[in-house]
Amino acid sequence: MTFALILFLLLLLTGAIWLLDRFMLSGKRPAGVNEPWWVEYAKSFFPVILVVFLLRSFVVEPFKIPSGSMIPTLHVGDFILVNRYTYGLRLPIVNKKIFAVNDPARGDVMVFHYPEDPSIDYIKRVVGMPGDELVYRNKRLWINGAEQVLQRDGDFNYVESELRFIHTERYRETLDGHSHEVLLNPDMPQIHLPNVAAFQGREHCSYSAQEMRCVVPAGHYFMMGDNRDNSRDSRYWGFVPDEMVVGKAFFIWMNFGELKRIGLSIE
Repeated sequence: MTFALILFLLLLLTGAIWLLDRFMLSGKRPAGVNEPWWVEYAKSFFPVILVVFLLRSFVVEPFKIPSGSMIPTLHVGDFILVNRYTYGLRLPIVNKKIFAVNDPARGDVMVFHYPEDPSIDYIKRVVGMPGDELVYRNKRLWINGAEQVLQRDGDFNYVESELRFIHTERYRETLDGHSHEVLLNPDMPQIHLPNVAAFQGREHCSYSAQEMRCVVPAGHYFMMGDNRDNSRDSRYWGFVPDEMVVGKAFFIWMNFGELKRIGLSIE
């Protein structure tokens, strides 16, 4: 059960108790008799839960980064804010779009429901738009026949779980004028073919040891992690349908392990 659903159920419960007391119980209660504890608690928590639910559903939602798949853009332990309305207003829980605002753009860092398990939220970068032909060859990205700009920008080292030291090469990639950093590990293959799932839309892709080639279906997006050789993304589990989009990540508001990251915007 997702946190949003739990919040919604609590909202219904406290709201129902408040209405029950307002229109039925309070009139039958003798003068001077205090409200039952469960009514008092419900009336106290209902407005708080309502505000939190509306903010999380339609304005901003907090997330914590659990893995290193988006290093160097996002670090493990980053607490981020996600704009819920930039891609359109959606009904809570069912995630049905009721009002369109903007479509995701290539280069956006986007939160979405994981296609293999929609109860889990993932965060990756939008690389492929509906109708795009993507080729990933020699760890370089081609979109609609054009090789994307990738410039070396030194090295990047980090410590992974179990205290494993990881050495990578840092590059600056440009997608439709949007520049961001990515990591490539020269000791890793460009894709682990045995890990490619039989995902929906698999017929739109072809894989070999030399390259991956995909055509993004209408109404779907192709996502990749910035830590390219340590990211399980659309290369492995396929496309993200529009109905699974949650919002755009834009701000880091806390990282208890790296305080200097507080206040950083997300490119």
